[in-house]
Amino acid sequence: MPDSKDRTRHEQLARELERHARAYYAQDAPTISDAEYDGLFRDLLSLEARSPELVTPHSPSQRVGAQAREGFTKYKRPVRMYSLDNAYSEAELREFDERVVNGLGH
Repeated sequence: MPDSKDRTRHEQLARELERHARAYYAQDAPTISDAEYDGLFRDLLSLEARSPELVTPHSPSQRVGAQAREGFTKYKRPVRMYSLDNAYSEAELREFDERVVNGLGH
């Protein structure tokens, strides 16, 4: 069971991440850098790993991005696009490379 400090911190992080995601996706006006956002997101994931009871369907960890700004045309790519998935170290970059190579069947 998470303590009240963890629950409060989780709620704060969730609200802050949602606010920044809305600014980034819907308003095309980022309020923090990608690295700062990723740091907040990692803090949220860490809290949820320690206290899985904090994970709800509404948690930012349970969805990708936010509603995009109107005016964008949807495009279906013929080949899957791979993401660096927030790689910040050499080990994470090597893991990304391995996922790409494995995904290509090589």
